[in-house]
Amino acid sequence: MRNYLVLCINGKEFHVKGEDAFLPLSTFLRYGQKACGTKVVCEEGDCGACSIILGKVDNTGENISYKAVNSCIQYMYQLDLAHVITIEGLKPNKSNVLNLVQKAMVDCHGAQCGYCTPGFVTTLCNLLDEKSKLSEIEIKDGLTGNLCRCTGYESIIKAGLSLDNSSSQFSLNKLFPDKSILEKLTSYKNDDVQLEFENKIFFSTCDLKQAVKFRAEHNDAIVIAGGTDVCVNMNKRSYEPKSLLSLARIKELSQIKQSSNILEIGANVTLTEIEKTVKELLPQWYDNLILFGSPQIRNAGTLVGNIANASPISDNIPLLSVLDAIIEVVGPSGTRQININNFYKGYKKLDLASHELITKVLLPLPDTSDTLKLYKVSKRKHMDISTFTAAILLKRKNNKIELAKLAYGGVGPVVYRLAKTEAYLLGKDFSLSLFEQAGDIAVSEITPISDVRGSLVFRNLLAKNILLKFYHECADERELVCQK
Repeated sequence: MRNYLVLCINGKEFHVKGEDAFLPLSTFLRYGQKACGTKVVCEEGDCGACSIILGKVDNTGENISYKAVNSCIQYMYQLDLAHVITIEGLKPNKSNVLNLVQKAMVDCHGAQCGYCTPGFVTTLCNLLDEKSKLSEIEIKDGLTGNLCRCTGYESIIKAGLSLDNSSSQFSLNKLFPDKSILEKLTSYKNDDVQLEFENKIFFSTCDLKQAVKFRAEHNDAIVIAGGTDVCVNMNKRSYEPKSLLSLARIKELSQIKQSSNILEIGANVTLTEIEKTVKELLPQWYDNLILFGSPQIRNAGTLVGNIANASPISDNIPLLSVLDAIIEVVGPSGTRQININNFYKGYKKLDLASHELITKVLLPLPDTSDTLKLYKVSKRKHMDISTFTAAILLKRKNNKIELAKLAYGGVGPVVYRLAKTEAYLLGKDFSLSLFEQAGDIAVSEITPISDVRGSLVFRNLLAKNILLKFYHECADERELVCQK
């Protein structure tokens, strides 16, 4: 049992314990290591000024996978056996020579006040490490989570477009050869870790049974995964959990795989990993996922964390609801499976005992003949909390509706399945008048409130109009097919 963390920062090994183990990474870097190139502004993962590149040993144990994340909402105890690369670590051979990205930012005047520049550079370095030549859309999408207050985006995009790494001049694995970092990290891979400071305790293990045991002994334990919600509350709302449990090193929970028509997603699988899997398999979800926070958030956040957070305005839960996803949980008495539509008992209330852990999601995939559409209404397209979300799944044969499933978010204390509306649609002809009438029934099934994101009246209108939008989209698609 270790009572300290092991991680590398810019290739150098660190052993961290005590108070330092319970700090945000950005604080540890700036105040503990004087690595002040990593900036802090929002402390909630919205601006990207604190972006660093985080490397973790993959499931094979033979490679390190690097992704840009926000260091302000990554706490040190989340980083056991990780490699952190900051702006200071991106100089070739520890020289004073600029790397490709840094030079491009200078040449294209991509830095104005310079405060946001380190975050842009680290994020672009991660993009360039994955692909030698970047398109404008790839740059814009990749930098969604980086905010420039001087509005210097045009120069930054020009810098990205000028990059050409076809000869592999820049490589994170060249800067920090895999072998040496792997040896430092994997030699500790089987250790359990328990950290204590004042009245706080953190536990991490690679054994699911040990995790269940800790959970049973610490019923107040918060399971920390990506931390994209919990850590914001810790930074902004003085939330201080006394017990923390990480499942990050349990290999069987880090897998995403398809078996027949079921997609199995482990508790550690990030939203970015899901994106890659569903881009071809379930493109409707992919299009929705890329609007879910910034790349830095999706690189850290997990689907299971999103489910456990139990937000009634979740972007993902309506989809899981209409596909009747199964939540698998484990406790001292064994494993059980719960349909997600039975999982939420009220606002932030789950069918999950204090001694149980969510281990995976089993997602039945829709038939190719099904029509599935997902909707998100928010004040801006990217990186915004939803006002209203919806998922609609329909099966038709000879214009008759054989199957209808509808789920709305943002209209009550939980995401609602609209059972009455589904029953009304079933067996009827697919027509505009049908969906107009269904909209009235949908409104009768929801209980929206007025808040800063939208009024009750607005949400009721959305509940009706989203069905009309669905109808017209389906009618247009059918017309296009007929024309072909």
